[in-house]
Amino acid sequence: MAFFTTFKRFFGRLFRSKDDLKLGLYGPPNGGKSTLANRICTDWLGEEMSSVSNVPHETREINIKENIIIKNKKGKQLSFNLVDTPGIATKIDYEDFIKKGINEPNAKKRAKEATKGVIESIKWLDQMDSVVVVLDATIDPYSQVNITIIGNLAARNIPVVIAANKVDLKKADLERVKAAFPQYEVVGISA
Repeated sequence: MAFFTTFKRFFGRLFRSKDDLKLGLYGPPNGGKSTLANRICTDWLGEEMSSVSNVPHETREINIKENIIIKNKKGKQLSFNLVDTPGIATKIDYEDFIKKGINEPNAKKRAKEATKGVIESIKWLDQMDSVVVVLDATIDPYSQVNITIIGNLAARNIPVVIAANKVDLKKADLERVKAAFPQYEVVGISA
């Protein structure tokens, strides 16, 4: 619930300046971007948006759901387009997919598609009005990928909220995520 309150407040400020917003979900693979996208779309549209899997790089193409409308109890509404992006990674090796039980030809194909997806995700940053960076709160946030994502967003002056996902798990450390990115609002979620 804290995420949706933060989301509405954050997004409400942006709506004062624009009518048609693009909200991007960015982060490393398997952080929970597609799960969060599905939750948002299920709650407000009654349908899922993306496929999810425990195998990294399930989302290998940009997925867009247009005209999502959030209404509050007072009748005000926000309308936006949600963009679920492939996980950003600095290394994609087909052998990692083989270790997950995918045969070699499909593993090579998946690695190629995932690499293309990362490139597309970075290109799409220029079209984003705001971004939710979805991080796995059980993993050290001080990674090259996370620093690269945040640095790219800061360089483009794109408003950011960080969603520290998987806070329901014992290994989650919300305070560590907050300490890593003190300049941003960090909200703990379990997508």
